[in-house]
Amino acid sequence: MSWNEAVMPKLMGSVGGEQWSGQANEPGPATALHQYEWCGAWVIAAHGSYDMHSIPPLADALDAAVRKHPKVVLDASDVDFADSSFLNLLILAHRTGTLRVAAPPEQLQRLFEITGTDTVLEIRQSVNDAAVS
Repeated sequence: MSWNEAVMPKLMGSVGGEQWSGQANEPGPATALHQYEWCGAWVIAAHGSYDMHSIPPLADALDAAVRKHPKVVLDASDVDFADSSFLNLLILAHRTGTLRVAAPPEQLQRLFEITGTDTVLEIRQSVNDAAVS
């Protein structure tokens, strides 16, 4: 199964009363990404809520980053909500390259603990800790 098949199927949904067809090149609702280099690592700062409708832009960013950079840090400090689509994406990115998850909020930490992904993913307290580890 290719990266695109695993994380970016054609998605259809209703967001805020509007129909939205979630393709990889269409941003989902209520999300934002910022990318930059820090201490030799490529950082992707994710903001907002991530589910099957809003995950494609983050999937594109992580796919490109893990293929191009030796170390990728996902700054999860501003992630408000995440579901199994988000977890699937992180596990796939972890298997494809070197991924660290930095500063997950309490809700995400709990999700990682409940699902056992905290034993698979490399989780750090801060972007700096993740970049230098």
